[in-house]
Amino acid sequence: MNRRPLPIGIQDFRTLRETGCYYVDKTPLIHQLVSQGRYYFLSRPRRFGKSLLLDTIRELFAGNEPLFRGLHIHDRWDWGETHPVVRLSFGGKNYESGDLEGSILKQLAIVERDAGLDPGPPGDSGPLRLMDLLDRLHRKTGKQVVVLVDEYDKPILDALNDPEQAKANRAYLRGFYGIIKDSARLVRFAFVTGVSMFSKVSLFSGLNNLDNISLDPCYATICGYTDRDLDTVFAPELEGLDRDEIRRWYNGYHWRGAEKVYNPYDALLLFRKRDFKAHWFETGSPGFLFEVMMEKGVTSLDLENLVAEEDLLSTFDVGDIGADALLFQTGYLTIAEEIWQDELLHFRLDYPNKEVRLSLNNSLLQRVTGRGRETRERSRDLVELLAAGDFDGFAERLRAFFAGIPYQWRAEPGPARYEAWYAGMLYACFRTIGVDLRVEESSSRGRSDMVLLHGGRVFVLEFKMAAEGEDAEAAVSRALRQIREKGYAEKYRGRNEPIHLVGVVFGSGGPEPLAVRVEPDLV
Repeated sequence: MNRRPLPIGIQDFRTLRETGCYYVDKTPLIHQLVSQGRYYFLSRPRRFGKSLLLDTIRELFAGNEPLFRGLHIHDRWDWGETHPVVRLSFGGKNYESGDLEGSILKQLAIVERDAGLDPGPPGDSGPLRLMDLLDRLHRKTGKQVVVLVDEYDKPILDALNDPEQAKANRAYLRGFYGIIKDSARLVRFAFVTGVSMFSKVSLFSGLNNLDNISLDPCYATICGYTDRDLDTVFAPELEGLDRDEIRRWYNGYHWRGAEKVYNPYDALLLFRKRDFKAHWFETGSPGFLFEVMMEKGVTSLDLENLVAEEDLLSTFDVGDIGADALLFQTGYLTIAEEIWQDELLHFRLDYPNKEVRLSLNNSLLQRVTGRGRETRERSRDLVELLAAGDFDGFAERLRAFFAGIPYQWRAEPGPARYEAWYAGMLYACFRTIGVDLRVEESSSRGRSDMVLLHGGRVFVLEFKMAAEGEDAEAAVSRALRQIREKGYAEKYRGRNEPIHLVGVVFGSGGPEPLAVRVEPDLV
């Protein structure tokens, strides 16, 4: 099998096809979209191929038949029927300081020029200019217009640190997108894509006929690569790479379809560099995400087995950003399981893969501690001390680890919140080095805080806050007693490995543990 050029960074369909790059044929799903409806919305994380998808649709309606030879849609499309296309993208500019209308007017002027039209009326606003353009394109060609909008939400996301500017951009876009609905007789097809799912009430009230296919199982693979795609289209690239390791590192994004998908950027960079690294994660900064998590008192431990209602995952607006919705929409969490409760659909969320699990926790610790490699080295030391049975050394190193973390991630004071903060920090510490970690594993009588499997040993951890006036040693005895009484270790006895119970007790005066004790599980 001959290797072909990798389409890294290529977002226009013509270039991809004319240069002979690998291409995963998305035209069966595009044909289905065009045949069954007119107005669509799709949310996917960054670098998932949304721009290429829109450009493919643009070339299709423009009737560029040679580009589609050999693809599913080629013999199913009327190439004599073409439509003018208005394609807008907000990806190339930062809108934190405004100038949204200037960007729109410039893009519309380019469409006018390419269509051979005179510039629109001077002084018109962006919405009026779009209305005029749709009408003139229709009158010139006698055909309805196709409207494609890429990264529709970027003008709002860019300005989230300035709520007033974000609201102003949102209000402007609401009126702008409303023109598409008001011009329904002129529009053949409209497709809007972005990262987030702003509520229709806040942004799309003027375009409330959009069919949101973001969680439609029929279109779960419209962006991204499946396992089958890697094994067929990219088969020449797999030689010398561990196939199971590819899955562990990069597969796992799930939008309710029968198949999980890879982020295309990850797969393509892996094939070029032949190295397992956080290719996608390193292309963006999750700084705003961490700010939201800290503001709402959410630790990375809280992300394990997180359950959210279906509606909550699309609840996103200026001043009302849920951490679970933000993590899901930006690609740091994905759907792991569907659960019906009280006739309502819920989703259990989880990290999509090894890349995100390791990288998110590592970046989080680096942000909180101000240290990177040093924190990972301390994490490894903690795990190896446990595996070696040096429990005094583990206790000493654990105290040093927490003493180096600023005492800041505690939005809601109280013992339960403090316990979660401490547990979350240690959880992130262990996750950065990829050890086998179980969180809130259920027994018949309760849930353990954390279970670590490493070095042929099982460690069951319980975190406690010392009650006011309670002796630290008495508090750690209470933590160990709970592990035994609740039977947290029972499900691991079949492993025939030594089991150790770890009690960690903190006080409310600072981050350093008051007491740490490790005892064998004596049955």
